[in-house]
Amino acid sequence: MAVKKWQKKPEEGAPTWMITYSDLMTQLVVFFVLLFSFSVINQQKFQQFIASYQGMGILDGGVSPIVETEPAPSNYPENLQTPEAAAALARAQEMMQTYQTVKNFLTANGLESEVEVRYEDRGIALDIKERILFDSGRADLKPEARQLLDKLSGLLSRLPNEVKVEGYTDNRPIHTVQFPTNWELSTARAARVVRYFIEEHHLQPDRFMAIGYGEYHPLYPNDSPEHMAENRRVVLLLGVNGSQQTQGKEVYKNAP
Repeated sequence: MAVKKWQKKPEEGAPTWMITYSDLMTQLVVFFVLLFSFSVINQQKFQQFIASYQGMGILDGGVSPIVETEPAPSNYPENLQTPEAAAALARAQEMMQTYQTVKNFLTANGLESEVEVRYEDRGIALDIKERILFDSGRADLKPEARQLLDKLSGLLSRLPNEVKVEGYTDNRPIHTVQFPTNWELSTARAARVVRYFIEEHHLQPDRFMAIGYGEYHPLYPNDSPEHMAENRRVVLLLGVNGSQQTQGKEVYKNAP
């Protein structure tokens, strides 16, 4: 019986190695497009952008100069930073400098165990626990609270930032003639801190706002004495100048 000889079927279309080759060519094109885009960066604006981070722990090792190999086309967006982006960068730089100033001040004055500092989207938050400032259910400053605020006034006198003083409580109800609810208690505590800075240290009243949040913005669930103690606090929020927004139930600005 005759045996039919097997013949290899010819490949259809481009050979398979062309897939790898085309991928390589695509990547080379992207690479050279990126090189071209880097070559037309406005040198002065790029150096200003880099210089804005000097001294902030970022890019401290210096930056090599960028040389323009050819002028940018007339239709190329010469300003890599829009006015909005430049303003956002300036605000971020200001907040980073403020944060570092606060950190250095707390360290130099031995206040790290009494005041916790956080960098937030809203600004720089200085968190002071209730046990340091007030007795339970009261809004009268304790003697040790006055000593702490005396030190913090030295920090605030150096900074131009607006200061939002926020009072917070846990969820235990309070029913007294002076404080019918936690709203009144938290707001009174915030206002008391504001008045101390203004009356005792003559800081500018129009920089301050006093706000009470009551029990409604806890850091932790009020499910243990430790968590409830963390929720009872006063926060000094240092914001970007002119960017503060009034929130909360009751606000005292320019407190009497």
